[in-house]
Amino acid sequence: MKVEALVAVICVLLALIALALIFRHRLLAAFGLELQEIEPQQSAHDELRGTVADLHREGGVVKQDRDRMGALLDLHELEVSDVMVHRLNMRSVNADNAPEAVVREILQSPHTRMPLWRGATDNIVGVLHAKDLLRALNDVGNDFSQIDVMKVASKPWFVPDTTTLQEQLNAFLRRKAHFALVVDEYGELEGLVTLEDIIEEIVGEIADEHDVDVQGVRQESDGSIVVDGSVPIRDLNRALDWELPDDEAVTIAGLVIHETQSIPEEKQAFTFHGKRFIVMKRDKNRITRIRIRPALEVAETAPR
Repeated sequence: MKVEALVAVICVLLALIALALIFRHRLLAAFGLELQEIEPQQSAHDELRGTVADLHREGGVVKQDRDRMGALLDLHELEVSDVMVHRLNMRSVNADNAPEAVVREILQSPHTRMPLWRGATDNIVGVLHAKDLLRALNDVGNDFSQIDVMKVASKPWFVPDTTTLQEQLNAFLRRKAHFALVVDEYGELEGLVTLEDIIEEIVGEIADEHDVDVQGVRQESDGSIVVDGSVPIRDLNRALDWELPDDEAVTIAGLVIHETQSIPEEKQAFTFHGKRFIVMKRDKNRITRIRIRPALEVAETAPR
């Protein structure tokens, strides 16, 4: 689906939320119920969120639609750092490589845009689009030696990691761009964010309430969930209808480190937020795999 179509879907969702709110008010008024302001008065966002929650409880909105509407309302609260691809997981290409090697990297990548670095992987000097590269190759009769990837690449666009998703979405649409690099307050590279990342935060598909359909998440036969440490907390919450807090950490590994105030060893287990977290694998100072199961289940099966 084209990005323009996805943006149209977002606009439709906003309209549906507004209509649902108006319908609720008029329905109450039709039965002679007087609507009074409650102090402190709810914001428009909180009122819309309450309407969506009511419709979901009453069966008027399925979980997937509730999640999408909720994500849409959260855009002004989330920052690009919450959805970005971290620099450790970024795919990039050395700009000093031979053009043939660069083309090979692009063809092997599932992405159409690839950051180019020079000297160090966090020194991004350009962004190469696969179509631009192939078009340039065609112009020189597929002679790799005549390609200068830096002339084909576009200038990188850097955005602060504190930019809200609402602001970044508007910036993407205003600039007609799809790709930005995220930096911290010191200008150090943090990761990258795309227009598709923000769209997927709103309309991402969830196959079923009980099925896990998130990359890096696997449901075991015993009912436990095995999660890569880099999986975002928000993605896991949406997929499993959990309520793990994401105000102090973005990833599951970050949550474990924050709660334990340490970098746990393998096989260490902790209980918090109603879940039992077992560290399965650690790579140096990174927690790479965690098993999660309900804390109540552990308590019930423990020997007495």
